[in-house]
Amino acid sequence: MINLIKRDAIIQKNQLLIFIPFILFFVFMDTHPVIIFLVASIFIPFNAFAYDEQAETNILLNSLPYTRKEIIAARYLGALVYMLLSVALTAITLLIFNKPFTMEQIGFGISMFVLFAACSFPLFNILKQGYISLVLLISFLFLVGIVPKWVDKLLPHIPTIINFITNLSNLVLYGSVLLFTLILYIVSWMLSTYLYQRKTF
Repeated sequence: MINLIKRDAIIQKNQLLIFIPFILFFVFMDTHPVIIFLVASIFIPFNAFAYDEQAETNILLNSLPYTRKEIIAARYLGALVYMLLSVALTAITLLIFNKPFTMEQIGFGISMFVLFAACSFPLFNILKQGYISLVLLISFLFLVGIVPKWVDKLLPHIPTIINFITNLSNLVLYGSVLLFTLILYIVSWMLSTYLYQRKTF
């Protein structure tokens, strides 16, 4: 399974050369740190999925001595591994260029990635090839561009929820968000496994 996780980096060795310039673009544009950590986390896992979609890699993977459960497990675990590496590299880059960020912003960026991955990974087993990348791009733009604005508009109209949230300690608040996203990620993992085991190639 480790070889399956390493495969994502190997097949993207040329694309990884633009990872730092990709992050630097957002840094120099003074993008919010949460968004920078989010897009950095997405870079490797979703490039791997896009490659698999174009090359029909699933046919090859299923000819190798791996079960379908292991293939899905490698994708979900690999996404977390590359997310952590990307977050660490992004944090170092921000520090080098003296761009301030907080641990809370890292946490929210990670939570947004896990949420987006949990919602989108099963789509690779549902949608037809050729449509997945477009749907994910639209979904990502929706998540980054529209959802925060909706939240900002809705918050003033729900004072009860605001009071409840503000009374929570940071540890409880961030822990609850992390727990929710992890549970959703596990449910997504189980759903993808179920769909993939019944898919024909």
